[in-house]
Amino acid sequence: MQLPHIDDYIDIHVHDGHPKKDIFMVECLMAHEERLPENIRGMAYTYGIHPWFLDENNHGSQIDSVAKIIGQPDIIALGEAGFDRLRGPSLELQRKVFEQQVLFAEEHKKPVIIHCVRAWDEILAAYKKLKPHMNWMIHGFRGNLQLAQQLLSKGMYISVWFDFAIRQESAGLFRNLPGNRIFLETDGADIDIKDIYKKVAEDKGIAIDELKSEIYRNFNSFFNLKMG
Repeated sequence: MQLPHIDDYIDIHVHDGHPKKDIFMVECLMAHEERLPENIRGMAYTYGIHPWFLDENNHGSQIDSVAKIIGQPDIIALGEAGFDRLRGPSLELQRKVFEQQVLFAEEHKKPVIIHCVRAWDEILAAYKKLKPHMNWMIHGFRGNLQLAQQLLSKGMYISVWFDFAIRQESAGLFRNLPGNRIFLETDGADIDIKDIYKKVAEDKGIAIDELKSEIYRNFNSFFNLKMG
């Protein structure tokens, strides 16, 4: 299992990532792609069923794929999985598949990376119903402070969407949220995670090294790792 160093920039959610100096990436593999993790320095992997690529015909085979892959030691979390009201199959099917994936995550003691678009009621209802022991993280967050606080109050973590993180309008969010539940990501976009760290550190009024230390601690907490 690949792990970051305290001096690394951590990009908690990428697609089609390539190793880069001083950057630790968590690559999202999706069941419909039939890709497998590789032993690459500076990279770890998640695996799950994305609601965009789910339908009545393929959900069984994708669930079987997750059941087969999720136990591998190179897979450090399940996901991305979740709900999308704008794209994907019925919410009923999304709910069924999401709940099954959460059960896999609980069985294998791995946290969950969540995709959620305009479906916060569904996520909160699933959390209440399933009562997970493993941590959940919302990736691509671009909501307001009130929503963020609601999610954090349930014990969830938040990874702020790259495009929102670099906008000035996100500065208030970063200043008002506790630093112990926050991650940053590029989501596979053509943007440098170091530039995102620089802007967020300025928003919070702290040094980049302090922000790196915060997110490193969050990584260890989210994945329930002992800090060396």
